[in-house]
Amino acid sequence: MKRSIPSLVFIVPCYNEEDVIGWSASCLLSELQDLAAAGLCELSKSGILFIDDGSLDSTWPVIESLAATSECIGGLRLSRNKGHQSALIAGLEAVAQTVDVSISVDADLQDDINVCSQMLESYLSGSDIVYGVRLERQTDTASKRFFAKSFYYFIQLMGAEIVPGHADFRMLSRRVLLELLRYQERSLFLRGIIPQLGYKTAIAYYTRKSRRAGVTKYPFRKSLSLAVDGIFSLSHKPLRLITYMGLALAGLSVVGIAWTLIAYFTGGSIQGWASMTVLIVMLGGAQLLCLGIIGEYLGRLYKEVKRRPLYHVEENVGRVKWD
Repeated sequence: MKRSIPSLVFIVPCYNEEDVIGWSASCLLSELQDLAAAGLCELSKSGILFIDDGSLDSTWPVIESLAATSECIGGLRLSRNKGHQSALIAGLEAVAQTVDVSISVDADLQDDINVCSQMLESYLSGSDIVYGVRLERQTDTASKRFFAKSFYYFIQLMGAEIVPGHADFRMLSRRVLLELLRYQERSLFLRGIIPQLGYKTAIAYYTRKSRRAGVTKYPFRKSLSLAVDGIFSLSHKPLRLITYMGLALAGLSVVGIAWTLIAYFTGGSIQGWASMTVLIVMLGGAQLLCLGIIGEYLGRLYKEVKRRPLYHVEENVGRVKWD
């Protein structure tokens, strides 16, 4: 069935982005006009929704000013910093019932919005999900490139379904978005959840740009935390590895006992201290590792059971609902 020209909203999470948000809004408004001129979106029902994730700078006043100057711009302000994934969900929930298509993009616009036309063409051709995938990572440091590639390799090894090179630059149709919001996880890792939805997908490849101003809001510590959330939220294989480790150590202990008995009955001398120390250290480290993995799962289970809200909206401004 041929699809009609959709309404489109850009979902833009922000945290301490006062240096770039005015420029980003200008670029996104220009892109909306170009997409409408190309017959890919309906301008009167489209716009930009900024979500201020508890910024400590002047990000929210800038959003208020932008909303006052353009009816295409709206803003949500969260009561405190809840993290990128929660802010993104807040924006998606706000438009889920009224907008045909949403495109999520970071406020720094390092992801190339020029491929949005390709995303919408894929939508009109029947795709419900379009992933923005980076062709290369030349704007990243060598260490960040190494850890990113290692993460994608490791999480796939753990059995999780994920699109390598994809972060949170993506297009979702309304029906996919409504299905996504049925997932109630508190430990959010959207780039791993969305591939589980199914539906027809496409990929838009792009080259990531350098950041125009400001600094990254995802330093190594936050990136590592997101990676850990992804692994433990999407896979139970670490628990299975504990079982395998236990079986392997049990097998080694049987060999050790047999060797000890043979040495005893054949009159061989057992020095003992070095081998015993190594064995204790090895077993102690393995036990602590296993307890840590179990603790990660228990912590997430504790968070899920409490069912606390992912975010709290303090105020909104401008056009938040599109219809």
